[in-house]
Amino acid sequence: MLYYLFEYLKQHFDFPGSSLFGFITFRAAMTIIVSLLISTIYGKRIIKFLQKQQVGETIRDLGLDGQVEKAGTPTMGGIIIIIATLIPVILFAKIDNIYIILLVVTTLWMGAIGFLDDYIKKFKNDKEGLKGRFKVLGQVGLGIIVGTTLYFHDDVTIREKLPTVQQKEILASSPNVEAAKLFKAEEKSTKTTIPFVKENEFDYARLVTWISPGLEKYTWIIFILATIFIITAVSNGANLTDGIDGLAAGTSAIIVLTLGIFAWVSGNIIFSDYLNIMYIPRVEEITIYIAAFVGALIGFLWYNAYPAQVFMGDTGSLTIGGVIAVIAIAVRKEWLIPVLCGIFLVENLSVVMQVSWFKYTKNKYGEGRRIFKMAPLHHHYQKSGYHESKIVTRFWIVGILLAIVSIVTLKLR
Repeated sequence: MLYYLFEYLKQHFDFPGSSLFGFITFRAAMTIIVSLLISTIYGKRIIKFLQKQQVGETIRDLGLDGQVEKAGTPTMGGIIIIIATLIPVILFAKIDNIYIILLVVTTLWMGAIGFLDDYIKKFKNDKEGLKGRFKVLGQVGLGIIVGTTLYFHDDVTIREKLPTVQQKEILASSPNVEAAKLFKAEEKSTKTTIPFVKENEFDYARLVTWISPGLEKYTWIIFILATIFIITAVSNGANLTDGIDGLAAGTSAIIVLTLGIFAWVSGNIIFSDYLNIMYIPRVEEITIYIAAFVGALIGFLWYNAYPAQVFMGDTGSLTIGGVIAVIAIAVRKEWLIPVLCGIFLVENLSVVMQVSWFKYTKNKYGEGRRIFKMAPLHHHYQKSGYHESKIVTRFWIVGILLAIVSIVTLKLR
């Protein structure tokens, strides 16, 4: 809203300072400040409201240190993250940008699923919450919306570099040529980025054209299925990671900040030219959303760090996972998710391995056996005697290392 207001003031009245809103960096800085203020100042009021409504966490005794003391801690704190993200986005982002629209829809959609799950747990006294099949149905529905939009919408395009010979001809005729002239016109494409390989681009169309070139028109099916899988996997991974104070919020802030770097350089024609990476017009606006989201996560962490004054609940964790997945797909870095979201992946795998091995050994030996002392993985370390604040700090350090590796892939091929 403010972007359009100052654009109007700039065009009609030459209002002093209005040109600042044309810079992504300025709007991102303002966004993160406002988001932090909302999440820290109003977050406390929301926590008090949740306490009055007696929306306290019900703790199952799993034999973990400090677990019983957490009973009654307000949950559904993901509302803080959602509010502190959406308000600055509406104020500072170009709200007609297709990527911003998709992220707002994702936030509200996944937030609603998580809120419904938490509501059923707290107010309907159903410990299971929303049935798993309904959660999956909601994730699939979002995947269809996101996948269809990214595939068919006219504003979702890329610009590829011209062949080297043509670039040399342009540079020879005009040495000071702007970077835009070294790129082709905008085009629809299902290309994405694969890390660690020389030719680091992959086209989803290859998954069907190897059978027959005529099948390329069905690429949209493959793309939408991939989108559904990614959104479901990452949102569930974030949900499983939210098990001890500050783990999900801190880890997610690192991941989202890294995706913000990708969004900014991918949407900047000069930096994408310099780094020799895919240029995606209009995707740089995601930086504004990411700034708001990071500010909201850090502000929430103020109250969620050990000892937590509030838990995010599924309202927050499912939203976080969905947003991360959609951003990664939008900036065409979804194949980096196993590296960048390595914490989520390991938490997911630890549960799958534990359950699978338990069932296998029970069928074979009549007694279920375990790989870990407890799953997800962070509970295994708790059972091993590590304090949860140490576990969280070390997981953050691993997350930072994974983020660095992910950024290095921009040039490591």
